[in-house]
Amino acid sequence: MDSQTPTATDPLTDLLDGVRSAGALFHRSPLERTWAVRFEDSSPLALAVPLRGSVWIRPLDGEPVRLGPQEVAVLSGGSPYVVSLAPDTEPDVVVRPGGRCTAPDGREHSTTRGLSTLGTPGPQDPILVSGLYTARPGVPQRLSTALPPLAVVPAGRGACPVGPAALEELSHPAPGRQALLDRMLDLMLIAALRSWFTRPGAPVPAWYRAHGDSVVGPALRLLGEDPARPWTVGSLASETGVSRAALARRFHELVGTPPMTYLREQRIALAADLLDEPGATLGAVAGRVGFSSAFALSTAFKRLRGVSPSEHRARGTAAERATGRGGGGAGGSTP
Repeated sequence: MDSQTPTATDPLTDLLDGVRSAGALFHRSPLERTWAVRFEDSSPLALAVPLRGSVWIRPLDGEPVRLGPQEVAVLSGGSPYVVSLAPDTEPDVVVRPGGRCTAPDGREHSTTRGLSTLGTPGPQDPILVSGLYTARPGVPQRLSTALPPLAVVPAGRGACPVGPAALEELSHPAPGRQALLDRMLDLMLIAALRSWFTRPGAPVPAWYRAHGDSVVGPALRLLGEDPARPWTVGSLASETGVSRAALARRFHELVGTPPMTYLREQRIALAADLLDEPGATLGAVAGRVGFSSAFALSTAFKRLRGVSPSEHRARGTAAERATGRGGGGAGGSTP
């Protein structure tokens, strides 16, 4: 197995493997009574954490949700949403790709470097911290599909692991600052999602729950640890110590698909993530995920995704350009 291929030790590690921010945008905003901002940045994942006070989040297709102090909101999918102090306040600032801020009509806003320039907070003013992933390649697709558009982690279950003091330190320009911002956003996201997926009654994917099964769990771990191996239902059943029929029946019952269908879907999902890596060739990716040739991968990829690998890669490149990733884009928070 290629040493760079993600491995699985538990379902949450498997789900979060590959989450890597590059060019993270952070905003630390003191909030006035009439404050409201619409986010149209197309971020595949975003976080919002009130360090002090409360805010309201209005998803594009949903009811407003109140976010209390130290609660963490994870927004997935890139759909627009509004953050405000009151649930019905209309925004006068729009955050667009790359952290660029405009008025609702598209004209450049005086807050050109993001929400971080809205003022200095008083001792009682609410403070919101928002972190944005700036391009889809840093977010594995399986994670995106496992999340609702808005997930709120209560403060008691998963407080933000990065406090005001750390944010204050990172607000000052210094060598390595962007790398620190990137890793800080990853830490905040992983801590929030660990709390979200492990809470009682969490609506997690079927394959996630199946990891706890004595028959299917070992099979899932084997497939995750070595997806490129030429698996068959028989070889997988032999490795897990059960009959072929028992494994196939139990796997379909818990996961919802036959073992080999699940493996094919995971290989394509892994291939989609690997194709977003700089310099990755179709042939090399095919070998890493268990396809005999670039042609075989391309055929399976288009059948499952509806686009060819090259079209998938082109979309990722377009997303990077739209968000300014890799081009020295903004990534700061200046209180």
